[in-house]
Amino acid sequence: MSSRLHDLVQFIREHDKINDKSALAKLVADTFSLIKDGKVFYCAHFAIRFSAASTGSFPNTVLSLSNLRKVDDRPFVACLVTPECNYCVLANTTFLKKISHSSQALRENNIKGSFNGSDIVRAFEGIPNRPDNFERLFAIHESIGFDGNLARLVETTNNITPSGKKFEVNPIAEATILAAPGRAISFLQSEEVRILKAELDEKVGQYQNDILLASLIENVNVRGRVIEYLIAGKDDQLRGELVKALQMREGGIPPFKTDNSLGDHQRIFDSYHTETDVKTKIMILNSNPKAYNIDKILGFLSHGKSVFMFYFVGVDDTRIVKTVLVSMFESELLKGTILLRHWAGRNSRGVTQFEGKTINSLIVSSDRDLDETAAVVFLKQLIVL
Repeated sequence: MSSRLHDLVQFIREHDKINDKSALAKLVADTFSLIKDGKVFYCAHFAIRFSAASTGSFPNTVLSLSNLRKVDDRPFVACLVTPECNYCVLANTTFLKKISHSSQALRENNIKGSFNGSDIVRAFEGIPNRPDNFERLFAIHESIGFDGNLARLVETTNNITPSGKKFEVNPIAEATILAAPGRAISFLQSEEVRILKAELDEKVGQYQNDILLASLIENVNVRGRVIEYLIAGKDDQLRGELVKALQMREGGIPPFKTDNSLGDHQRIFDSYHTETDVKTKIMILNSNPKAYNIDKILGFLSHGKSVFMFYFVGVDDTRIVKTVLVSMFESELLKGTILLRHWAGRNSRGVTQFEGKTINSLIVSSDRDLDETAAVVFLKQLIVL
């Protein structure tokens, strides 16, 4: 947990039994120099909304979705003031089950409605929503963001038929999918893996100064997309515009869309069809990079020559620390893979993330291992979701 967020939670605990939300809000705002916007108090490090109730059941309306959108890029704390103690939960969009009030018109292009305290999950993927887990929970939310949650909230709120379709795994596809770890081992022992790494390293070397500039972008999603496009983007003109914007440091990053494909870099060899996802890891930040859509990965691995890789670029304040190319089945990476099913639509198995500390360890260490048996067990787990 960031020191400021930790201090906030500690301060609120110290004022248990204050039983006056307005008084507590003023104390918090004055102590942490917060800005007030309607019912929300915020700073660069967090935002908070105070509510009151006689018990901890949290029935109140907390905030409108449109106002949450303004602060969803930082930890948003919902604080419930009761006679005995003050309860704090994270209420970013990842931790909302649905939108409750005035939400009939809610669509992805029409942000409407408000949520209650009862709409906030009390545990996410088995992690209790309480202050000692705020850092871990926000790291999960940060890579999903508001846009990543919006379609799910529209679906669960208004029972709109979800888009997309689960990948149907028939017996032939299952056999090919479960053979993927063996294909990965073969690829890692081949000359082709060195060719692929050299190609990606060449792009990093070519754009290393621009990558370092991009690493200063605060928004984790924008930062990742920019760096990944510098390395693996297909449009040289757009890449040039991004480089110019980074070097000028004025006017911001030009708007651009990345296609929603599985990997950033495709390389087809005679014996292997590889997709590689490029991921940036700012070494000093605790963030969880996105991994992959489970249905898409199963669909890709159902093809006989398919090999899926990750290319991690570790960046600190002044330099590119290291680049590593690893299989999705690398043992440490597999152990650090988080399955996110809570916010997946009814027609989806969900998506995955990586624990940030696992990526740091992979970048720093030279040890590599792929346990084929464990990888097959993992794939079977994905198939039955």
